[in-house]
Amino acid sequence: MSTGALAAAQAALAAEHAAVYGYGVVGGRVGAARRREAADAHAGHRARRDALARTVRDLGGRPAASAAAYALPFPVPDAAAAVRLAAGLEDRIADVYSDLVRAAEGPLRREAAGALREAAVRAVRWRGSSGVAFPGLAERA
Repeated sequence: MSTGALAAAQAALAAEHAAVYGYGVVGGRVGAARRREAADAHAGHRARRDALARTVRDLGGRPAASAAAYALPFPVPDAAAAVRLAAGLEDRIADVYSDLVRAAEGPLRREAAGALREAAVRAVRWRGSSGVAFPGLAERA
């Protein structure tokens, strides 16, 4: 594997750390009707985070540690803001996994593509509207 794959895996790991933190906020503010969705996303991101830590080690790196806290992009005082935060977290995850898809090969590339797809689907569900044609790429154009 290239150093590009290691750097992209580290970036994805850092984004997963932030997503796990962010979903802690989302889960505390989102309405009861969407709390299960937030809990499922939180669990999914924890699992991806743990898998990425192993991947980084397998690539010869030292997994980036989680920060004690993360700055949120905006205040999250209510359920509507929590839903916006969740969609934004998934957009960020799609961005970093698109980088990993470009940098990786073989099974790691397939895994990154799957994570990108999951993030795009979650973002659409949170927004309640259609997503972008090529998540992780279109918004960079």
